[in-house]
Amino acid sequence: MPDTTPDLPALPVTYRPGRTRAVLTVLAVSTFAAVTAVGTLLDGLGIGERLSFVLTALLLAGVLFLLARPHVTADEAGVTVVNLTTKRRLAWAEIIRVNLRQGDPWAFLDLSDGSSLPALGIQPGIARQRAIQDARALRALVEARSTATPEAPRG
Repeated sequence: MPDTTPDLPALPVTYRPGRTRAVLTVLAVSTFAAVTAVGTLLDGLGIGERLSFVLTALLLAGVLFLLARPHVTADEAGVTVVNLTTKRRLAWAEIIRVNLRQGDPWAFLDLSDGSSLPALGIQPGIARQRAIQDARALRALVEARSTATPEAPRG
């Protein structure tokens, strides 16, 4: 019977949706260039109107770069989850389980305080197999490094 547990990756390791990030980065740069070019090439616009095109292009590119930001980094001390606008540092003992179920938009980390933290850095959008591999690797790291055990049900 083949062993289905993944080898533990060397730490530190960063998981991010690489293809999605590449697409969003190219889209941000091309959107900025296109909107700026339109603003500068249109006849009859004043300096304020041209500047508004550039500022709009910056805003659009900024949103696209923000969407490309998520990643999950695991190191010796724990895991850092960077989502769109938040960053959270977790010790290994705080993570109970890593979940990436069929139909989930990204992985979720079940935490020892009973909450669940979305980890947008592992998402099966464009590269489904890669996300599954990343979730399994992070799950194996959590199982190997976590000393947390779920509380026993009280009766």
